[in-house]
Amino acid sequence: MADPKAENALREALGTLEDLESRWSAAREYLKIDESRERHAVLSELVADPNLWDNQDRAREVTTELGRLSNDLEQFDDLRSSLDDSLVLAEFSRESLGAGEADWSLLNELSSTVATLETQIAALETQSLFTGPYDANDAIVELHAGAGGTDAQDWTEMLLRMYSRWAERRGFGVEIDEATEGQEAGLLSSTFIVKGRFAYGWLSAERGVHRLVRISPFDSQARRQTSFASLDVTPLLEDNAAEVEIDEKELRVDTYRSSGAGGQHVNKTDSAIRITHLPTNIVVSCQNERSQHQNRARAMQILEAKLAERARAERQAEMNALSGDRGDNAWGSQIRSYVQAPYQLVKDHRTDHETGNVDAVLDGDLDGFMEAELRRQRFHS
Repeated sequence: MADPKAENALREALGTLEDLESRWSAAREYLKIDESRERHAVLSELVADPNLWDNQDRAREVTTELGRLSNDLEQFDDLRSSLDDSLVLAEFSRESLGAGEADWSLLNELSSTVATLETQIAALETQSLFTGPYDANDAIVELHAGAGGTDAQDWTEMLLRMYSRWAERRGFGVEIDEATEGQEAGLLSSTFIVKGRFAYGWLSAERGVHRLVRISPFDSQARRQTSFASLDVTPLLEDNAAEVEIDEKELRVDTYRSSGAGGQHVNKTDSAIRITHLPTNIVVSCQNERSQHQNRARAMQILEAKLAERARAERQAEMNALSGDRGDNAWGSQIRSYVQAPYQLVKDHRTDHETGNVDAVLDGDLDGFMEAELRRQRFHS
């Protein structure tokens, strides 16, 4: 006599597998897998040409694109193989039940494999949210303390740690280029670069004002304090020269001594650079490199990226998706609230996505918030 629990387990697994098959097929269409295979073949021929490296910039572009396509196609094909393996397991389980014996080792393996497949296909579906021309790029991130005095400056430093931890979780690199200390604690501002595929795509969901509500550690009467900090993000392009032309006469370059908090943020040097683009009043700083020349080169790269973004926004002639509107760094403009007192809650005001585990979020558990906003943008664009 068949085991009802085993039959139910098999039925659930088969139902999930049917759903996963449909999602895999849909992914093949919206990720344009067939087009990617054709492109992969073209790039493979280019790489085989010994003359490719005569132009090193072009060669790097080709090999980078080929590497990414290879990874994407391998991931997609591995999912197909795993789905096929799961179907074989399901068939073995059905045969054992048909013989009147439930093989729970098979059923447990099937359930585990199906759960893993669900996670992998969900990750594949998330990739479909990154459709912008610069989503795959590294990201230049700027944090600025807003209303709230010392608490806001401390909050800015907390956000720097939060995004650094998030990047670490995803295997992304973080390079802090500027960190300006607050008067008593924390940071007035920070500029850092997050390096990894889709870093800009992910972090574009975080652009805006972030609000913290807590019992202030800087208030002798332990009163509740609300403080604000803003985040802006720009895609880092390897070469912005094609999009912008900077006249050296329009730049004001200041040098100063960097002073990262306790040495934990930046290398202390005498060669920090601050560049002001006079026509736009855009200011960029870099103090992390070992020489003035290196700091200037990095600051110019960031300035070029910001000017390129500004030019793209002007061409679009609309509320653009790249730079967005950061709004006032104070009451009423926040995209998300982080409440530590009188209760525990992090809530995104754009999507209503929320969690009571504030500590986990501050430790970098942000994917749920980012995905919710990316989906909102996709379906409301």
